[in-house]
Amino acid sequence: MNNRQILRILPAMPTSDGDGVKIRRVAAHGNMALLDPFLLVDEIAADDAADYIGGFPPHPHRGFETITYMLEGQMRHTDHMGNEGLLKAGGVQWMTAGRGVIHAEMPEQNEGRLHGFQIWINLPARDKMQPARYQEFDPQQIPGISLPGGGQARVITGSLQGTSGPVSGIATQPLYFDIRLPAGSQLDVPVPQGHTVLLYCYDGDISIAGKPLQQGQLAQLGDGDSVAISATSDARLLLLAGQPLNEPIANYGPFVMNTREEIEQAIADYRNGTLTN
Repeated sequence: MNNRQILRILPAMPTSDGDGVKIRRVAAHGNMALLDPFLLVDEIAADDAADYIGGFPPHPHRGFETITYMLEGQMRHTDHMGNEGLLKAGGVQWMTAGRGVIHAEMPEQNEGRLHGFQIWINLPARDKMQPARYQEFDPQQIPGISLPGGGQARVITGSLQGTSGPVSGIATQPLYFDIRLPAGSQLDVPVPQGHTVLLYCYDGDISIAGKPLQQGQLAQLGDGDSVAISATSDARLLLLAGQPLNEPIANYGPFVMNTREEIEQAIADYRNGTLTN
């Protein structure tokens, strides 16, 4: 196997979004193509309701996919089409915004811990104007597997040790694994050659092919067909992989397209009330 090496490390930076929700954001600031096809990784981890209670009131998206994965707490989703769903701890919503969605994500609690992730993945130019669609999965629909050395993993999409996740039909052929490793354990994860591979360590510390990665850091890996992970302490991490699109990116807030003209059209469509038509 050709083990991937760490190419660069990006720290998660404290910021806020929505109605004052405190988050930690990992993004290739000023160059979204750096992590192609991934656009950003957001982590919400708050014990104080004041840090999340404002939620994310109605807002638009066009041109990409959002993946929301809850670890603790609950969020309610509503949109312009009348869809509504409750995302519980352990559940996943994979939203393909396509041509346009106006939706809201609001906490279904006023106390207790809220912890989860939202990841943005780009869409190829040919799919950016497709109708919006959702894939929603309750916690029991996300398969869990035991790993050598006492670890565990939940498989959201892609396949790990013969177990496949429930999400399907995604153009970038992604992998999305939530991995828990006890201190001193090791894991080799096969990944497709040529895919962009990211690891976000959100609890504890690990090393990738011998190079350390600390809590709150995201590593982008070089090419290869395997990822060698060692847990320095009890650790939890997200492993993400996707096929690069190698297309130009133009973005403005909640819109990610290929050209500045397409961004201007998205803004005009939103102002005119035709974003979702």
